[in-house]
This record gives sequence, structure tokens and C-alpha cells, in this order.
Amino acid sequence: MKKFYISLLGSALLSIVVLGWLIDAFSQQTSATNDEFELQSKLLMGLSQQISAVPQQQRVTVTQQLASQFSLPLTYRATQALALPASLVNEMNKKGGLILEDQQGFYLLYSNAQLAPFHLKLRLEKRQELTQQNDMLLTLLFYAGLCVFMGFIIAPLAKRLSVVNEAAKQFASGNLQARITVSHFTYIKDVEMTFNRMASQIEKLLDENKLMASSLSHDIRTPIACLRFGLDAALDCTDEQKRQSYLARMESDLDQMESMLKSYLAFATLEQKATQLTYANAQLNEYLTTLIHQLEPKVQQQQLDLELNCSDINIYADLHWLARAITNLLSNACDFAHKKIILSAYKQEQTIVFTVEDDGPGINEKNWHKVFSPFFQEQSHRNRGDQSYGLGLAIVAKVADWHHGSVSVDRSKRLCGACFTLKIHNTKNM
Repeated sequence: MKKFYISLLGSALLSIVVLGWLIDAFSQQTSATNDEFELQSKLLMGLSQQISAVPQQQRVTVTQQLASQFSLPLTYRATQALALPASLVNEMNKKGGLILEDQQGFYLLYSNAQLAPFHLKLRLEKRQELTQQNDMLLTLLFYAGLCVFMGFIIAPLAKRLSVVNEAAKQFASGNLQARITVSHFTYIKDVEMTFNRMASQIEKLLDENKLMASSLSHDIRTPIACLRFGLDAALDCTDEQKRQSYLARMESDLDQMESMLKSYLAFATLEQKATQLTYANAQLNEYLTTLIHQLEPKVQQQQLDLELNCSDINIYADLHWLARAITNLLSNACDFAHKKIILSAYKQEQTIVFTVEDDGPGINEKNWHKVFSPFFQEQSHRNRGDQSYGLGLAIVAKVADWHHGSVSVDRSKRLCGACFTLKIHNTKNM
């Protein structure tokens, strides 16, 4: 919108200056002063002939008599009293005389060889009606031109707003893929990008809700079936020891269901926390060292070598959720690595890049685009014993999105296992 404000203000100022200059030039060309006072010029030339026919010492008296007789503001004056350049003095001797304008209006000066070195001066009155008509015409032309200038500026805005309106209608009608093709020549680029981001977020939320509902209904069937089997067996069993065994299994199934529901509900409320991010500064090397220290028991238990490669840079992010994302990536690497894990971090322009590599079996390439979806796990990696429900990497994707970044996976070139790449935008210049 800042671009629109600047363009609107600039066009307004430019249109006022240009229109003012054009109207001024037009008014000077159309104000035919000589034609307007042609009758007065002929009258003054006729009077000059009568005055020049009398002796010079009587001309002042004759001029006063003619002025009184014809009710004219006519005077007889010496030419040398005029502070005029020679070019204008010569104009006084030409046919029609010289018309000048002062603060009070116009006046006509005329002289010839018989009157020299004197001249006649006649005060002129401009017709008020013509002046008002010209003023009205010029005012209308000014506002009309201003509307045309502003129209050139506002028309693209109106066009882009209609595009936004059409996309909003399509989205509201159920077309969740409706997006705006952002133009580089638009005043509301931020609005269009915000709409696309909003539409993507809504589409993502709806897809996640559908996926969560289907996954929950699928995953909860197994513990429910186990509960049903255990209940029937406990009711039919007469042996007290076996009955207690069935009840213990039922309690374990209930714990599993409770843990599953907690995980699903926790993920469902993640989006609400996107508006509660708390950004802070941190020294990246020290920050990552602290995270590795927290994971040290798990790393030592599985006898893994965790290597850290980090540039000496600062980071500005929500340190809690970023730690959650990096911890999830490291924990995932611990579950599948054989011997070694490498955590790297470096700055790339305004982006901080994290990579987590391991020497495990890696992820099937056909599933690279699926692993960050909630509740997704490869068949060979499914493990309900440790209460894993395929939400760790989905949380990483959420955190990356909150920081206007991205996360991806491919095969590690150094360790030949999985390589996860997390990018976040370093939103504050350090």
C-alpha cells in the first residue's frame, strides 16, 4: 500500500503542476486582448487625429474636453515619463497602439509622429462577463484534467481489487485452490500475497483436520478391538489370575488410547500457537550446544557420535519452538542412525539453514514429500511401542512455516542416510 500512497500523492502533485501550466498557457493564448479592445483602439486613433490637429500648447485642454465629452478616462502625457523599453515604445506608434495590464486592469497607449514626444493614455475596462466565463471554463478544465490524471492511477487499483474479489468469491464457493497471480505492477502486492497465504493456511488446516479425523478413526480401532476382546475374555474367564491379566492388558490399551488422543489434540492446537511466538536473540553455536547436551542421554544410550558444525552467527527466532523442531530432527536421526549424526548450521543471506544427517537407512524417495504430513510413517518405521504417531516431523514443518521458512529431506551425500534441511528467515538484522 505504501507504493499506492506514493503514486497517488506524486500523481496529484504532478497533475496539479502540469494542468496549471497548460491552463495558464491556454489562457494566455485565448485572451485576445487586442481583439477585445479593437473598438477602443480605433476610437483612440480617431481622437489622436483631432488632438494632433490643434497647437501643442492646447492639446492638454482639448484632451480634457474630449474626455469629458465622451466620458472617457483619457489623458495626454509625455512619453519620456514612461519607464518602458524602446521596443514597447515603438509598439505605441503602430496601428492599434500598445495595451498594457496593471493591478487595476488594462490601459491603451498610442502615439504617432504628430503627437511625439507625447502620447495618449486610455484606461480600459475588461468585460466582467467574459472574465467569469473564462474562469468557469478554466476551472472545469482543471478538475476534468485532474480526474483524468487520477483515473490513470486508480484504474489499476480498481482492476486488482476486482481480481482479489473474484478470487475471494471462488474460495468462498468451495474452490480451495483459488489463488491470486501476483503482479509486479500492482499497488496492493502485500494484500494479494496475504490473501494467498491466508488461503493456503485455511486449505492446509482443512486438509489436516480431514487427515486427523481419518487417521484417528483408523488408529483407534486396534486398541478398541483389544479392549473389546479383553472385556469379553475377562467376563467369560473363571480363573482369577487370567482375569487380572486381561484387566492389565485392558489398562495398557486404555493408556495407549489416552496417549494417542493427547498427541492428536496437541497437534490440533498447534496452529493457535502461531500467534503467540516470542522472538529472541541467541548465539547459534551456544544455542545448539545446549540442545545437544539435552539429548546426550539418548545419544549415549544408542552409542552414537553426534557432530556439530556451526558458524559463529546470531539468530533471531522463537527459541522454544525452534528448539522443539531441531530436537525432533535429532531425535528422529537417533532412532534410525547406525553410528553417526551430523548437525550443521550456517547463514545464507537472510536465511539460517540447519541440516541433520545420519548414516541410517534413509527415507524412500517416493515418500520425501509425505514425511512432513501429520500421522504419516513408512511401514518399516511404524512403532507404537514408543508412542510415536508420526507428528514429530509435522511439528518441524509447522515451526518452519511460522518462521517463513521451509523444511525438506533428501539423501545425505556424506553419510548416505537421510538429510533433513530446515530453513528459517532471520527476521531481524543483527
